[in-house]
Amino acid sequence: MVSYGSLTWGFFTMVSLAIAVPARVAVRADGDVRQAVAPNPLPTLASLVDKQITAVEKLVIDAAEAMPEARFDFSPETLMLAKAGYKGVRTFAAQVKHIAASNYALWAPLTGEKFPDDFIGGDGPAAARAKADIIMFLKNSYALGHRAAATLTPQNMLQPATSGSSSIRLDRATFGVAHAYDHYGQMVEYLRMNGIVPPASRGPAAP
Repeated sequence: MVSYGSLTWGFFTMVSLAIAVPARVAVRADGDVRQAVAPNPLPTLASLVDKQITAVEKLVIDAAEAMPEARFDFSPETLMLAKAGYKGVRTFAAQVKHIAASNYALWAPLTGEKFPDDFIGGDGPAAARAKADIIMFLKNSYALGHRAAATLTPQNMLQPATSGSSSIRLDRATFGVAHAYDHYGQMVEYLRMNGIVPPASRGPAAP
């Protein structure tokens, strides 16, 4: 038979534990304390697209920052490799500017922001020539991408990007990611042609 005193002590113990233990810890009726697993919130469409943009953004920006400014105008054409087919290809700087200008072209309609006139043609502003200016242009284009991703909902993702447009909002948002990966692959080759291991391919830093 359980005495009144033992019941009182058991109740007091449970109350004390409930007060002292954080809310995410569960106290069972028998006094056992176990970690309660809170369910993770489901991702939203906007957060999934934003995650994709973040991933390629890091790769592209890190690669751009890895190339020395003195080599920003490098093009494989200058190597004059026999039968290589590099004639007329973009320089490293032009690759970076093309990604940024394309980001604006693809994502500006999603936010309603004006596409700058001097970005037309896919190479961005001619005035951006220094490495710092080009990388700032690139970073600003990805800031736009995050704003564009935030506008996506299940209700509007299949709507035209603009009135009368044949392209849909989700397609423009995700094609910006795919397009950047294409040119990132070319940036990687340019880095390696200059003896630079792309940041994403480097091992962990020494302690």
